Amino acid sequence: MVLVVLTIALPLAWVLLTSFKVRGDIYVQPAIWWPRVFEASNYHDATTSVPFWRFFSNSVIVTGVLAVVKFVLGILSAYGLVFLRFPFKRIVFLVIIAALMVPNQITVIVNYSLVAQLGYRNTLLGIIVPLAGVAFGTFLMRNHFLSIPTEIIEAARMDGAGHLRLLWRIVLPVSGPTMVAFGIITVVNEWNEYLWPFLMADDSSVATLPVGLTQLQNNDGLTNWGPVMAATVLAMIPILVVFLILQRHMIKGLTSGAVKG
Repeated sequence: MVLVVLTIALPLAWVLLTSFKVRGDIYVQPAIWWPRVFEASNYHDATTSVPFWRFFSNSVIVTGVLAVVKFVLGILSAYGLVFLRFPFKRIVFLVIIAALMVPNQITVIVNYSLVAQLGYRNTLLGIIVPLAGVAFGTFLMRNHFLSIPTEIIEAARMDGAGHLRLLWRIVLPVSGPTMVAFGIITVVNEWNEYLWPFLMADDSSVATLPVGLTQLQNNDGLTNWGPVMAATVLAMIPILVVFLILQRHMIKGLTSGAVKG
C-alpha cells in the first residue's frame, strides 16, 4: 500500500511544489524537490496570461451538462433493459456492448463532419452533443440492476408501484455505490477530455481547461513550467473536491440499505 500511494502521490507532490518554484529552481541540475523560495506569482501568471477563468467556466458547463445527461440516460436505459419487456432487447444490449469496443478516435471524422454540417463548430453544443453517449453507464448500471433481489421488485409491484415509483423508491436507493462510481468516472473523464474539445474549439471562447492550458506553453523558447504547474493544480482542485464528497457517500452507501431476510 505504501508503494502504491508513493507511486501515485509523488508526481502530484512534484506538480504542487513546482507550482511554487521560481524558474531557476525548476531548471537547476540536479533537480530539487523543495523550493528554495516559495513564489506564488506562478498562480497569478497562470490566471492572467491566458483567459483561465473562461476555460474553467467552459469546463464546468461541459462537464456538468454531460454528467447530468449521461447519468439520467444511463440509468433510464439500464432500467429499460432490465425491467421492461420489448422485442429485440438482447440485440439492443449487444449493440451497446459493441459501442464500448469502438475507440472514440475512430468516430472523430464522422462526428466532426456531422457537427460541421449542423453548424455547431466552435460552440459548447458542438462539444457536448457528440460526447453524450451512455454505453458505459448503461452497461454498468444494467449489471448492477440485475443483482437487485427479485423479491424486492416483485413486492413493490404487488403494492402497486409503477415504473417511476419502482425506480425512484426501490431501485435507486439500493444503487448508491454504483451510481457514485458512475458519477465519479463520468466527471473525471469529461473534465479531462482533450481531443474532441480541441477539434471543436477555434478560439478561447469555447476552449475547455485541457485545451486552453496548452497556451501557457511557450513554443518559441523555453517553457516556464511554473505557471503551467500552477494551472494544473487549479485544474485538479475541483475534481479532488468532487471525489472527496462522493467518496463519503460511496462509503455510506456500502454500509447501509442492506436487506434482512
